[in-house]
Amino acid sequence: MIVARGVELLLYTFGEKHPFNSKRAELFFESIGEYPDILYVKPTQAKKEEISLFHTPDYIDFVFNASLKGIGYLDYGDTPAFKGAYEASAFVVGTTLLLAKQLIDSDEYYAFNPIGGLHHSMRNRAGGFCIFNDIGVTVEYLFKQGYKKILYIDIDAHHGDGVYYSFEMDNRLYIWDVHEDSRFLYPGTGLDSEIGIGPAEGTKVNINLLPGSGDKELLGYLTSLEEIFNRCKPEFVIFQVGVDGLEGDPLTQLKYSLNGYLEVIQKARELSLTYGNGKVLFLGGGGYNLNNINQGWSALIRTIAGRLK
Repeated sequence: MIVARGVELLLYTFGEKHPFNSKRAELFFESIGEYPDILYVKPTQAKKEEISLFHTPDYIDFVFNASLKGIGYLDYGDTPAFKGAYEASAFVVGTTLLLAKQLIDSDEYYAFNPIGGLHHSMRNRAGGFCIFNDIGVTVEYLFKQGYKKILYIDIDAHHGDGVYYSFEMDNRLYIWDVHEDSRFLYPGTGLDSEIGIGPAEGTKVNINLLPGSGDKELLGYLTSLEEIFNRCKPEFVIFQVGVDGLEGDPLTQLKYSLNGYLEVIQKARELSLTYGNGKVLFLGGGGYNLNNINQGWSALIRTIAGRLK
């Protein structure tokens, strides 16, 4: 397994008082130590032309200029500008791209970028603590390499609106996104009825869970996950494994246990081998309870790397 680790990923922080701060990754990096059978890679910064695979030139320039000033917001109030925001965001994008390329070019099957999975930013704007959408950039890169069947899985408590609406009409990207009911949580999108448009109809699955839902409700949809694997037969899988659905997160109202969370990850890994080539790029996504982040991501690494103790 390949894991991205380095101080460059700690640059993506909105300050100590903001829910998305550097402590999220610091604790994780300390806890995983030096696991055997893990290939640690240094983060890398994406070039402007790579970011522009997904984002518009005007938006990239807007972020660059806001990054120099370090004041104001990049959206309507959730995503503050800070000095160095452009470079920090480019490190997230570049690192996710690097891991995708390494999975393509090596015998490794799994990779993890803990600060990746910024699924709210659109092609032309920020949103929900997400400046550049590393998922969108990576999907466009894979398309450019000739991939025609990609599966994106998202178990973050928030709907991955930046991914869904950017590819709503694209039948090359299949999406399985389970999240807290859109009536109760940001961004208020991702209805069950949203299954793709036009040629992409039926390639997208959005599952809304009521506040208070736990393992029973989550795991009840594993059949649906297998169905989309079977329909897609993916050449590549991107899995946003946000831990903000675990019980105790301060921003959400879902109540998954760590075991339930890991069961979905294990099932996806098995299905990727059954219906695809087994390559899975894991991205950390959301999560704002430090204990849940540390336990969830560390358990993911131990599970995927085969170190279950």
